[in-house]
Amino acid sequence: MRIASNQYHATMNTALQTANSGLTQVMQQLASGKRVQVPSDDTIATVRLARLAREESALGQYRNNIGALQARLRNSEAILGSMEQDLGMARDLLVWAADGSNTPEDLQAMSASLATLRDSLFHVANSKNAEGRFIFSGTATLSDTVVFNAAAAVGGRYSAGPGVNDEQQQVSVGTDITVAGNVSLETFYDYLNKLDQVVADLSAGTRIGSAPLGDLDLALNGISAHVADLGRRQNILNTLDDSHASVSLSNQQASLDLGALDYSEAAVRLNGYTVAVQATQKAYAKVSTLSLFNVL
Repeated sequence: MRIASNQYHATMNTALQTANSGLTQVMQQLASGKRVQVPSDDTIATVRLARLAREESALGQYRNNIGALQARLRNSEAILGSMEQDLGMARDLLVWAADGSNTPEDLQAMSASLATLRDSLFHVANSKNAEGRFIFSGTATLSDTVVFNAAAAVGGRYSAGPGVNDEQQQVSVGTDITVAGNVSLETFYDYLNKLDQVVADLSAGTRIGSAPLGDLDLALNGISAHVADLGRRQNILNTLDDSHASVSLSNQQASLDLGALDYSEAAVRLNGYTVAVQATQKAYAKVSTLSLFNVL
């Protein structure tokens, strides 16, 4: 059977292109370590890898949110802890002030110490974050948590800032899971007014009863409850972060199983394509030198 030169050249060219294409593909796989270079390599694996990549991206964002939220909660916890300390010292002074043996001079001395603690509590309640936003104003983060009006009567000089509320700033930390990133001191001004009245009474040498101590205990219990709640949220975040880390590790392993290259198998294919290219080239070179006269 006679084979036309054009047909022969086309056949050899096709064989070379096929072998070279396979050789190029396996070399790219070896260079990247990835079995799937383009969707056509494995359509099903490509879809699964894309899904895993999306889930991994979401997990990464959730874990970033958790890290930022944990820092916020730790900061709030530390600030509220300092308020607990101030209230604890104020309580000691009120217990002392309730002692009927105190002289007016003693009460006035206690008044000065309580005034310092009152001012400290006022400033700490108006703490801001690194962005200059008020931490304890609910969602009204641009408003002072507590405002002071020096012109008002004692016992009514403190009030909530404009728009201050007890709403929570929810942060997404998982699929359909949110955790509040703040606590509110919306009504703390009320206790500052009561403490302000006590300071004024002691400054005038007036004896106080047990009522101020009860008011302080209520305020202290409220702050302690906030601290406990912040700790509970941090425990939840730690658990969620561990869970996300486990899922992420599982996704990474699945991605490796689907898309990672089997180097031993790739080496066999590389050798096969190399041999095919060499054999095709040698055959092409040999046959190209032949003519009908070689067989006459």
